[in-house]
Amino acid sequence: MKAWRFYGFGDMRLDDVPMPELKARHVLVEVLCVQPSVTEAQLAAGIRTLAYDRIKKRLETEAPVQLFGHEFCVRVVEVGEGVTRVRVGDRVAARAKLPCETCPLCTSGRGHLCRKGPIIGFQLPGCFAEFAVLPEIALVKVDDRISNSEAACLQSLSDSVAAVETAQIGIGNSVAIFGQGSMGLECLQVARVSGAGQIITVDVRDEACAMSLELGADLAINARNVDPVEAIRAATGGNGVDIVFECAGGSPQQGMAGTRSVTQAVDAVRSGGKIIGVSWFGAPFEVDIDLMRERSLRYLFPDISTFEHLEHTVSLVASGRVRVKPTITHTLEGLDQVPRAFEITAHKGKFQAINPAQVLLCP
Repeated sequence: MKAWRFYGFGDMRLDDVPMPELKARHVLVEVLCVQPSVTEAQLAAGIRTLAYDRIKKRLETEAPVQLFGHEFCVRVVEVGEGVTRVRVGDRVAARAKLPCETCPLCTSGRGHLCRKGPIIGFQLPGCFAEFAVLPEIALVKVDDRISNSEAACLQSLSDSVAAVETAQIGIGNSVAIFGQGSMGLECLQVARVSGAGQIITVDVRDEACAMSLELGADLAINARNVDPVEAIRAATGGNGVDIVFECAGGSPQQGMAGTRSVTQAVDAVRSGGKIIGVSWFGAPFEVDIDLMRERSLRYLFPDISTFEHLEHTVSLVASGRVRVKPTITHTLEGLDQVPRAFEITAHKGKFQAINPAQVLLCP
């Protein structure tokens, strides 16, 4: 089969590789649609972010190696021994981070807390290939009302569902969301259906602000034109919002806000409020802990998405309560287009993309 393999940072090649071997409790799948995440686009270019050191080590010791491709829709073509939840012909999507199933947390029924298990596309081969073998434990069936393109967004959306659950939004709570890329727009919509009141969004691109208004924001602030903290305080009677989702931080090399959005989030939330840290930064940075302590702020990080999160995500999209189709602005056809998808995803501002660029492999 054909599969993309990395020989080093910035060096990916479409190779002929053996078909993956089917194992017990795994399924062989045909890839229908796949997209690089923003994190994968950074890692592919050698930019520091989540898992950089692990990816660097794999490239130094194992290259060429299949990497990335954890956001996908695939069709099951063969099932291994012990598979019971999915059948041949089912379309499925997946959560990326899996429990190890052997540590004390996993064996005591708390596998959702495990951080020792593999990640699809990082330790396990992902779906930048014609076929893949995936563990059944990762998979959820895709509702017939959801297209292949929409299904490729389910993994990211399930992480956003987990982020909103972490926030424990109270009925009518005011919310600000810094960053209106795919996860910011997802947090916006999930917060809305979870009981949020006023929702204010912040981005630096007109097209992203327009999309957030289309998907339910009450106010969209372009931070290139106005001070977002002042605008948020003005819209909330000077108090700031109850909850901030920080989805904008990350490498300025790929159009993200660096660490500035964290400081802005701290300033935009009311005293006693909550900040949900969604972004990955790739390196330590300083924050004013005394200020956060004095204002009784809570800086929280989302749990990883579970199978239950993923099932709920399918329900949200199938029912139309959350819309991902409007955010899918760039679709490419054919496995050979994967590098182009990485380029568009790495430079979404340049290409006026909202969601990562998608690659369609099969009808």
